[in-house]
Amino acid sequence: MNFVRVKQYFLLMRLDKPIGIFLILWPTLWALWLASRGRPNKVVLFIFILGSILMRSAGCVINDIADRRFDGFVERTRNRPLVMGNVSVKMALILFFILLFCAFSLVLLLNRATIFLAFIGAILATSYPFLKRFTYFPQVGLGIAFSWSVPMVFAALTGTVSLEGGLVFFTSFLWPIMYDTLYAMVDRADDVRIGIKSTAILFGKRDKLLIGLLQGAFLLLLGLIGYFFRLNLFYYVSLIGVGIVFIYQQWLIKDRLPADCFKAFISNHWVGFIIFCGITLNYANYSG
Repeated sequence: MNFVRVKQYFLLMRLDKPIGIFLILWPTLWALWLASRGRPNKVVLFIFILGSILMRSAGCVINDIADRRFDGFVERTRNRPLVMGNVSVKMALILFFILLFCAFSLVLLLNRATIFLAFIGAILATSYPFLKRFTYFPQVGLGIAFSWSVPMVFAALTGTVSLEGGLVFFTSFLWPIMYDTLYAMVDRADDVRIGIKSTAILFGKRDKLLIGLLQGAFLLLLGLIGYFFRLNLFYYVSLIGVGIVFIYQQWLIKDRLPADCFKAFISNHWVGFIIFCGITLNYANYSG
């Protein structure tokens, strides 16, 4: 296998664009620290970090397989490896199943509850790319898929998914709906033309308002997480930082320019990072 072909697989997994890895990883890290009260098991931590990378890569591969007949008509995606013929569908499928196998092999080191949840996670990751053909809510499917590591973390560390764990999952679930709507706003004109559905198309002229309402609900739920997990002032200060990022996002999308919508999407990395900093600073000062 030569370097050129390896590079095409690298691009197919979108490893040159790590933003997707971080967007999966941040809720996973929130859950790892919350479920363990700031002391996550190192082996479990390694499994979930590597698993996040593998599952995001697998998700990108199956997404490109599902969209290979559409991506050529979208400005942002027309140069992807499958569209250009640099990788065959057969080899892409083989890569997808290799990535799934590697991720599932890691989960086998954990308990039965986590293994069961991993089966569901694999189904979610595989089915999400096809939702945009049939519903205007593929972002909801993405929200579930990208947040599914949260109940898996709680199951792995505590043996069950508590009500508090469910709250972290639901909060994490709302976040991708927001940022993937921003992402879909980048391609909205192309998606309308070729018949792809998204919340960005459904929301229409109310997109900024509805994203703002979701941002407000997300902040409220983060506040409830702080209450139920008895987090300290460091955490609540981090929520102010998240609010500032959301205001910045609203300013960016004021004219709905694709380049600015993409910048707003990318800035969600800082949302995840700021929340994680608040959680870790809380437990750095935790004596319980």
